[in-house]
Amino acid sequence: MPVVQANGIDMYYEVQGEGEPLVLLPYLAADQACYAFQVPDYARHFSCYTVDLRGAGLSGKPEGEYTTELLADDVAAFMQAAGIQSAHVTGLSLGAAVGMWLAARHPAQVKSLSLHSAWDATDPFLRSVVETWRIMAGGLGSVTEMVIAGIFPWCFTPELYAARPEYIDSLADFVRSRPMPPVDAFLRQSGAVLAHDATAALGHIEAPTLITFGEHDMPTSTRFAGPLSEGIAGSELVVFADCAHAPIYEITEEFNRRTLDFLQRHAG
Repeated sequence: MPVVQANGIDMYYEVQGEGEPLVLLPYLAADQACYAFQVPDYARHFSCYTVDLRGAGLSGKPEGEYTTELLADDVAAFMQAAGIQSAHVTGLSLGAAVGMWLAARHPAQVKSLSLHSAWDATDPFLRSVVETWRIMAGGLGSVTEMVIAGIFPWCFTPELYAARPEYIDSLADFVRSRPMPPVDAFLRQSGAVLAHDATAALGHIEAPTLITFGEHDMPTSTRFAGPLSEGIAGSELVVFADCAHAPIYEITEEFNRRTLDFLQRHAG
């Protein structure tokens, strides 16, 4: 298995495609396979490195406090260990929070930055949502079932649930097939979400940046669009209609097209 030692932990990753490096950072509790709907398109143009973050997938899950800054330093160390001098970086939700710290703390390693369903600092509403997930994970004794019962309804629109219940079921089966973290590791990783505050770091991001939101996203809604787009100089903002927190699944084709357009404009 492709594993490197980075920042004191084992980090698992996979590589597909050819071209400039593109590092894809997963969302909360997910492993690198969460980008299965993106990699086939992206790999036609880029070498796609999908990586498991600390606390999830097949990467290390040590005890101690997790922060988005620490996860960003993990990714920077992973890139160095994997021989990636600089890369395009894209992240969704937690992956986006990690990506902004990576670009701020390690600017030479980030060629472009794509932040999807992101937020600059955790506010009371997002805190309440994440605390509910933490309670559910403990009560169910399963991160897998918490994701399906607790996180899914925030990720997709009611219309998708009503029109395509079989699709929701297939995504649930996909989650059940993946190496999900134990509850204690999820609590540490979600603690990084609760503590996230990159307000002071945004002005240090030099890479060209794409910021996207789903129109019906609630946990990280367009209430964060202003602080992010104003804080990151020269950034581009796109709001996708008819989707919620997880455009990578709900509007895959449009999401891939807009992200690839941004990536290709900043390649070379």
